[in-house]
Amino acid sequence: MGVASPEAGVRNNSASLRRALGILLRIGEDSADGRGHTLAGLASDLDLNKSTLLRLLAPLCEASLVEHVPETGRYRLGWRTAQLGSAYLEQADLPATARDVLRGLNQETRETVHLTIADLPEVVYVGKVDSPQPVRMFSRIGTRQPAYRTAVGKAILAHAGDAAVQRVIDAGLPPRTPRTHTTAAALRADLARIRVRGYAVDDVENEPDIRCVAAPIYDHEGAVGSAVSVSAPATRLGLGQVPQVSALVIAAADEISRRLGARR
Repeated sequence: MGVASPEAGVRNNSASLRRALGILLRIGEDSADGRGHTLAGLASDLDLNKSTLLRLLAPLCEASLVEHVPETGRYRLGWRTAQLGSAYLEQADLPATARDVLRGLNQETRETVHLTIADLPEVVYVGKVDSPQPVRMFSRIGTRQPAYRTAVGKAILAHAGDAAVQRVIDAGLPPRTPRTHTTAAALRADLARIRVRGYAVDDVENEPDIRCVAAPIYDHEGAVGSAVSVSAPATRLGLGQVPQVSALVIAAADEISRRLGARR
């Protein structure tokens, strides 16, 4: 009679852990009716028989990661997941969380990459990776710019709500270049376009010969309080290149959002 090897036990435990994590992640997703997941529904979704599913659910329930609701017989996330989520968010440092993503975007585009947070009516630059090219824009971490005339600012404003937009408008819209939006109507129209296409463009609106493309970053509550951008001389970042660059910027913003717990 054969004896199971220690390696086989490790593989079995690893497979069980993966299946248990799969159950937890599935329960964390919205159910069709928003009331939690039935045992039959989980078994079908995860391709597990009910006895195996119950065995894997037991330790998750004991750890309060999953909760069984007797009245409905359904399963939902337990209170411990909220505790873990809060701990993660308290430890999250936006510049540190985004650092490798900013570097990756910089390597893909070979242009300057910025990370900003909102302090309306301005934005604050909290992260930067310089372009390796000899001609590049000048900026410093810690500097502030009016939100209405920067791509990062408009990416945030497009999702900030009417009261926040009005506060920016009330602070004034003086021109910085001939292309700067200087009326409420022009700014609001641009913000509407940004919401539809998912990215913002500073088309030489804040600095002469500098074009920027930015995308919003969503937090765990679905709010936008930060943005990431690529900035370059307009001669190098032409309007024809904006769609390609915007796809890279959106992908970077989505990755940072995912790390912040966004469910976008």
